[in-house]
Amino acid sequence: MNESMATVTQQDIQRAIEELEISGHSVCLHSSLSSVGQVDGGADAVVDAFLESGCTLLVPTFTGWQFEVHPDEDQLLEQNGWDVIEAQSLPRQTDTVFTPDQNVVDENMGVIPKAVLERPERLRGDHPLNSFTAIGPKAKDLIEEQSWSDVYAPLRELTKQNGFVVLAGVGLDKMTILHLAEALAGRRLSRRWATGADGSAVAVPVGTCSDGFPNLENVLGMLATETQVGNSRWRAFPSAEAVTTTAAMIRSEPEITHCGDPECIRCPHAIAGGPRIQSPR
Repeated sequence: MNESMATVTQQDIQRAIEELEISGHSVCLHSSLSSVGQVDGGADAVVDAFLESGCTLLVPTFTGWQFEVHPDEDQLLEQNGWDVIEAQSLPRQTDTVFTPDQNVVDENMGVIPKAVLERPERLRGDHPLNSFTAIGPKAKDLIEEQSWSDVYAPLRELTKQNGFVVLAGVGLDKMTILHLAEALAGRRLSRRWATGADGSAVAVPVGTCSDGFPNLENVLGMLATETQVGNSRWRAFPSAEAVTTTAAMIRSEPEITHCGDPECIRCPHAIAGGPRIQSPR
């Protein structure tokens, strides 16, 4: 049988975790399970492999279109990377207000975040568009500070814990912590809106275009430890070093994060400093 077609087991994944030298650490996982090939036990086997290795697993459980709304005209901000045409499809209000006990997740997040959400012991952050969910011994520390006004609190805590970001079959464009680096470099995060408890549109911070993040490969690639899991390339990055290295690069070369699309409005606005916010929204 072709080795590339062999079924990957939970034990194989645990060996990979050991090879990446992340056992016992907090890990933010961005993943494509299909990139691995056949996995015995599916997404649950991946989650169990991290937990059995003593890790606390943090995953993005973004919701996006399920809760995003169009704000009132007086709430719009300049230099906010706001695509007016795209926004026309957004409702003025959603029937449901986001709460962390919900298991709603955008299908683009993949099957592993969905599997984490379905675990009864999981803890989900309180952000209507870009929540993170954690499971494991340090889950509470990672999640408890996330709020509608503090989207990247889990990632800041990850850096404090000297945790890691693992890209499992995906590229740097999926590495959300680089948005935290943008903020550290002085850029203001973009704002989008979700329905609040009183039915009004509430502005919340989110990341902007990440399609240009692979431009950082030359500096971030040197930080990574790498292994192979089935057909998939897995790379582990020390979170704190990745953030400080990226922030320094953005300060010295702001255009490095531009995606290269001449029609993208999010990149130019981010590079110019982000939305012009006169007062808290």
